[in-house]
Amino acid sequence: MNPWGSNPSSKRRDKLYIIAEILEIAKEGTLKTQIMYRANLSFTQLNDYLRFMLRINLLDKVSENGKDRYETSGKGMDFLQRYREITELLKNDEETNGKNGVKIPPSHLLKKSQNLC
Repeated sequence: MNPWGSNPSSKRRDKLYIIAEILEIAKEGTLKTQIMYRANLSFTQLNDYLRFMLRINLLDKVSENGKDRYETSGKGMDFLQRYREITELLKNDEETNGKNGVKIPPSHLLKKSQNLC
């Protein structure tokens, strides 16, 4: 099965997918540049997402030795868990009822985290 859903030629990611990807990258804490490269975002896109995610408390910003590290907050971990559950429901629906037109995230975003509360 194609991890992107019904349209294999479409590589566009929706906003929730990008948020989940950033949260996954930042679970152990990481620098802004690492998030930018691993999530394949431009500097402007990254700043927009980080600003939004910090404002709604999905991420925490921790300053160490003059550098800012970003870490997934408890609320962010909850978001990831719910995101996985929803995409799993959609994936199961697609497998039983045929194509629904919804893109399913790659498997690394669907793995259950061992660190969830």
